[in-house]
Amino acid sequence: MAKVKSKKKKQPIVATKVNFYIHSTFNNTIITATNEQGDTLAWATAGGAGFKGAKKATPFAASQAMKNVIQKLPIDTIKTANIFIKGVGTGRDAAARALSQTGITILTIQDKTPLPHNGTRAKKPRKI
Repeated sequence: MAKVKSKKKKQPIVATKVNFYIHSTFNNTIITATNEQGDTLAWATAGGAGFKGAKKATPFAASQAMKNVIQKLPIDTIKTANIFIKGVGTGRDAAARALSQTGITILTIQDKTPLPHNGTRAKKPRKI
């Protein structure tokens, strides 16, 4: 007879300080909540909130995605949060505002959008 492996139940990760990563593009907004070590606690997207097409890039869709992330978290144990924003989409500010309305103390808001130092090399001039 084959041995039957018993599945180990996953223990929920409890954190008092949470990092929220908001990745906002022209097409979608992705929000991830992690603890101090970087373990993902919850995540959601504007597309996963039920928005399709161009509506995924709206500020309202980003705020709904943030509300979905907050519903997945044990909100009574979370006291403080850091926000890291990356990207140039329209949902970046709306997601941060939706988090501030929950009553969680926001310690820092950092913009991690990558900036080019000098860009790519220009094309050579055309010979006529």
